[in-house]
Amino acid sequence: MNIKTLLLAAVALLVTTTATQAAEPTYTSITVQEMHCAGCARKIAAQLYAVRGVKEVRVNVEKKILYVLPSANTTLSPRAIWIAVENQDTPIRLAGPSGIFISRPKS
Repeated sequence: MNIKTLLLAAVALLVTTTATQAAEPTYTSITVQEMHCAGCARKIAAQLYAVRGVKEVRVNVEKKILYVLPSANTTLSPRAIWIAVENQDTPIRLAGPSGIFISRPKS
């Protein structure tokens, strides 16, 4: 192998590694109406963790937004997420890979 081939291989590996590391997980955000405290957030998060494919739930109580991260190679059901939140609060807006919803999704 010559030096040019080795350099090209190294650059290709670096670009691939950087692109993989920079990839952000795809998440779904849900804005709710009544989440006033950490207790409210825990109750909603518990409902979300029961949805198949949910890996992590992050919460911003001040903005009344929950961020739901899926497990690897999983697409979360917007309807299942919406219904899970409805068990504890009133969803106002859901935004994720499947689109933006302001009412319960049909699928």
